[in-house]
Amino acid sequence: MNTQFGLANVWSQGDIVTKTVALLLFIMSLASWMVIVIKTLDVVKYKRIAKAAEDFWHSEDLAAGLTKLGSDPSNPFRQLALEGREATLHHRNTKAHLHDTLDVSDWVTRTLRNAIDEFTSKLQSGMAILASVGSTAPFVGLFGTVWGIYHALLSIGAAGQATIDKVAGPIGESLIMTALGLAVAIPAVLGYNALVRGNKGVLQKLNRFAHDLHAYFVTGTRIAQATH
Repeated sequence: MNTQFGLANVWSQGDIVTKTVALLLFIMSLASWMVIVIKTLDVVKYKRIAKAAEDFWHSEDLAAGLTKLGSDPSNPFRQLALEGREATLHHRNTKAHLHDTLDVSDWVTRTLRNAIDEFTSKLQSGMAILASVGSTAPFVGLFGTVWGIYHALLSIGAAGQATIDKVAGPIGESLIMTALGLAVAIPAVLGYNALVRGNKGVLQKLNRFAHDLHAYFVTGTRIAQATH
């Protein structure tokens, strides 16, 4: 049988709409995989940093602890420690300002919370792409299928033949677009869910670290860790 069916034939025989849908699905897939890879590497990096951050509390003083946290400006744990230190010094050595109505505990809390919020925004950047691809790719593929079936039926009607071999091939090719939409959406959804869990774990460790920092800068002592 000389007639070839498949994705290559869909592309070669498709009109501008079909090719646009295929290109759109390809771009969506490429974008989602780039986000998945980049954000996964970030989560792995931050988990490694979080594990190493525990050594901060085994330091002789704050300066030694900061040294253990390294000099990487993207280290959120190091940034929290620096922000807390600067907030404490600023509150103690400031002139009369509106924030002087806050005690040192509230001032440090606000500073640490702002730093965590900024890191959270950075950590969640790109997640909207995965959510958008996961929710829209199946419908983009479905649109390509409907459009392909419509033109296949028009061609069959114009030819005046409706045998099974004339119908199955073109319509089967059109259904490929739906399969492509699902193939783009499923990794995006799975990647989104996995990254949400990873980000949540990193933020939990960061919040715990900030809680201990707050206690240290306000009272001079880290909160005692519960033993099980």
